[in-house]
Amino acid sequence: MLVLAAALPLWSMPALAQAAPPMAEPVIPDPEFDAAIPPLGPDDDPELGAPLESVEAFERRVAAPPPGQPEAAAAIPPGQDAELAAPLPPLDQASEQSMMLAQEAAADPVPGEPGDVTVAYQVQLDGLEIADRETDADLLASFNALSALRKGKGRAGNLAMIRARLAEDSQLLQTILAAQGWYAPNIRSRLVLAAEATGAAPIATLSVEPGRRFAFSDIVITAGATDPPGLIRDNLGLRTGDPILAEQVLAAEAQVAVALPENGYPFAQVGERDIVLDRETGTGSYTLPVTTGPRGRFADFATTGRQAFGAEHIRVLSRFRQGELYDSRKVDDLRKALVATGLFSAVAVEPQRGGAPAGDGTEPVTLLVQQEAGPPRTIAGTVGYAAGQGLTAKASWTHRNLFPPEGAVIAQAALGTQEQSLGATFRRANAGQRDRTIEFAAEAFRSDYEAYSAYTGRLAARISRDSTPLWQKRLTYSLGVEVLATGETDYDAATRTRPRQTYYVAAGSAQLGFDTTDSLLNPTAGYRLTTLIQPEATLNQGFNSYARARIEASAYQQVGKALVLAGRVRIGTIQGAELADIAPSRRLYAGGGGSVRGFAFQSLGEQAPDGRPVGGRSLAEGSLEARYRVGDYGLVAFIDAGQAWRETTPQFNDLRYGVGIGGRFYTNFGPVRLDVATPLARRPGEALINVYVSIGQAF
Repeated sequence: MLVLAAALPLWSMPALAQAAPPMAEPVIPDPEFDAAIPPLGPDDDPELGAPLESVEAFERRVAAPPPGQPEAAAAIPPGQDAELAAPLPPLDQASEQSMMLAQEAAADPVPGEPGDVTVAYQVQLDGLEIADRETDADLLASFNALSALRKGKGRAGNLAMIRARLAEDSQLLQTILAAQGWYAPNIRSRLVLAAEATGAAPIATLSVEPGRRFAFSDIVITAGATDPPGLIRDNLGLRTGDPILAEQVLAAEAQVAVALPENGYPFAQVGERDIVLDRETGTGSYTLPVTTGPRGRFADFATTGRQAFGAEHIRVLSRFRQGELYDSRKVDDLRKALVATGLFSAVAVEPQRGGAPAGDGTEPVTLLVQQEAGPPRTIAGTVGYAAGQGLTAKASWTHRNLFPPEGAVIAQAALGTQEQSLGATFRRANAGQRDRTIEFAAEAFRSDYEAYSAYTGRLAARISRDSTPLWQKRLTYSLGVEVLATGETDYDAATRTRPRQTYYVAAGSAQLGFDTTDSLLNPTAGYRLTTLIQPEATLNQGFNSYARARIEASAYQQVGKALVLAGRVRIGTIQGAELADIAPSRRLYAGGGGSVRGFAFQSLGEQAPDGRPVGGRSLAEGSLEARYRVGDYGLVAFIDAGQAWRETTPQFNDLRYGVGIGGRFYTNFGPVRLDVATPLARRPGEALINVYVSIGQAF
C-alpha cells in the first residue's frame, strides 16, 4: 500500500476525492428487515442468560469422547498437538512428504503391539564430492566422523528417530560447507521407504548442491597507525580473491593478536570481524577493527601477593633491559623462568601502563608480577641398577628458598649395595645472573667396587652457567675446587695384597661445553662438545701433581619421523704422574652403563693378578645407537666399544665391544632407560648379560 500510494501523482489526489459515487437506494427497508428477524433474549433462550463455564471445564468437555466411543478416541485439545505447530513443508516437497508420512505411518510400530521396534536403515550422500574436489580438507571424512546417521550404525528405534538424525546431519553439512567457503548450499534430505513387498531397509538420503564458493572481495582494517606501518596487514594472512575459510580467518586474526604485542603494542585488542556476503556475486567484504593502544618500552617491575622474592631478583631473571621495546615473547620467557624456580603455587606477569609518554611515540610499561609463594620443601627419591654397581637408592630433602632469593639447602643420602653416602649442599640458583649457580657441598661416602674400596670425605665449591630445559644454551661452563681425604685399597705387587692407604687430594676443574642440539633431555638433531681439565695434587708418601683431561663429543641425526641415529666419542688422559702415585678413585676406568655397556662398572683395562681392575691413565670409548620411538615408548639398539690403558695416551689396542637392546619410557622429566647388553668375545669371569636401569639417555 505504501509503495502504491507513493507511486500515485500528487495531482490525482483531489480528482479521486471529487469522483465519489452517489448513495444507492436500500434493497429492503429497515423496518421490513427488523420484522423478519426472530426475537432473541433471555426470555426467548435460557442459554443466553446462563453464566459462562470456565476454560478448564470447556477443555474437559471438548476432550471427552462422544457417547459410545472409547477413551482413546477423545479429541486432542487445541494447542496440545505438536504437529499443528510444525512449519508447513515447501510446496515442491508437500506431495512427496505427504506420501512419505503415509508410508511411515503404516511402517511405524503401533504402541502397545508386540514386535521388534528397531529399524534398520541405509545412508546415501550425494554431491559432497563436488566440494571435496575444490579444497584440501576432506569434507567427507569430517561428515562421517560427526554424522548422527553414521554414529547410529544403521539402526534406529523408529522412523521418527531416523528423520531427526537426517535433520541433524543436514545442519552438519551446512556447517562443514560454510567452514570451507560455501555459504549458500542447497541441501535436501528425505527418507525413502521401500515397498512393503521388497523388505528393503529405508534409505536416509542427503543431496548436496554446494553452489558457489565465496571469496574475499575487500579486506579492510580499521586501526590507528603502527610502526612499522604494515604491521597489521602483513600479519593478516588474508588476500582478496581467496576463499572465505573460517579456519584461515581465525588463524589470521590470532596471528595479528600475537604479532602486535611482540612488536611493542602490549595493550592491542583485535575487535569483532564483520563479513558482508553478496549472494549474487559470491563474494564477501571483510572488515576487522583493531585497537592498537600505545607503543611501549620496558620500564620497571612491581610485585604483589605472598612473595617468594622481590622485584630485584625478578630483574635478574628477565632477559631484557629497561628501555627496550616491549616484546611479549620476553615476558612469556620471564613467566616461565619464574615457574621454573619451583617456588610458586601461582604466578602471573601482566603489563601495566606506566604513564607519561617517553617522547619517541612510546610509553613506559611496568610489569606487574603477582606472586603466590608455594611450599618450598621437597622430598625426592630415585632407584637405579647397573651391572657392577648393583642397586642404588637415593633420597633427598630440599628447602628451595631457605636463604632468599633461591638459596636452597639440600640434604641427600644414598644407600646401595656398593656405595653409601651422606651429604649436604648449599645452592644459590640464578646468582646475580640468570642460570648461574653457586654451590658448596660437604659429603662423606663409602665405596666398595671391584677396582677399590674407599672411605672418603669431600668439600667442594663450584660456579657454573648451565643449560636448562627452559633455556638451552650453546655455551656453558663450570669452575670448581675440591679437597678430599680418602682411605683406599690398592693392589701391592710386592705383597700381593690390597692394603688401604690414605690420600689427600686438592683439585681444580674447568669445563666448557658447546651444544647445538634441539633438546637438552632427548636430542634428535645437532651435536655437543665438552672439554674438562682438572689440575690435581695428591699427598701420599710424597707430593705428586698431575692433570686430568677429557674431551667428549656426541651427534644426533633424525631419519624419518620415528628413528634417530646417535653417536658418541670420549677420550681421556692423565699427565704428570705414575699410576701408583694416583689415588685409585682418581684413575680412569671404562665399562658400565655410562661407558661401555655389556661390561660391569670399571671392569675394563689392566687387571691385577687377583683378577681385579687397577685403572689407567688413558681411555677411549665410542657408542652408536638407533633410537626408534612410538608415542611415549621407544626401542634402542646399540653397540659400544672402549678400553682403558696404563699409558698416558690411548693405545687403541684390545678394544672391547658390547651390543644390546634397550627400552625407553618417555616422561616430561626425561626418558626412563632400561638397557640389556652382552659382551662380544666374552672372556672368563665376564657376565653373559648386563642390565642397566636409570633416568636419561645413555648420552
